[in-house]
Amino acid sequence: MSTVTLISGSTLGSAEYVAEHMAEILENDGFSTEVLHGPSLEDLPLEGLWLVVTSTHGAGDLPDNIQPLADAITQHHPDLSKITFGAVGIGSSEYDTFCGAIRSLERLFADHGAKRIGDRLEIDILQHEIPEDPAEEWVKKWAKLL
Repeated sequence: MSTVTLISGSTLGSAEYVAEHMAEILENDGFSTEVLHGPSLEDLPLEGLWLVVTSTHGAGDLPDNIQPLADAITQHHPDLSKITFGAVGIGSSEYDTFCGAIRSLERLFADHGAKRIGDRLEIDILQHEIPEDPAEEWVKKWAKLL
């Protein structure tokens, strides 16, 4: 089966835990995975499958550990047309900018040619105290689309 590169953007660690949990599920389904927390553009394969998991920081901002990746894509305009990706956001619906970080990353990837597979998952921490639970359900369905 394919290799899935999981990319996490996190301020307090929840997106990292979710990405690691999703990697375990994917591995149990026969995929190989690589989990990268806040990778640089040079760390990423420019073809294949990405699964991006990020929390939203501040007023809809990307976490500090993934902002450099977004900046590098904006500055260097890599061709991402050989990338398909899944998108998972974590946030609180009490804010207007709920899951703003994953939405902006999705637009950035699409603007550079990447194509999303399946629906975006937005995890509301007000409804899911343990964000791994909805992520587990979603990734099992997402894997069937691959």
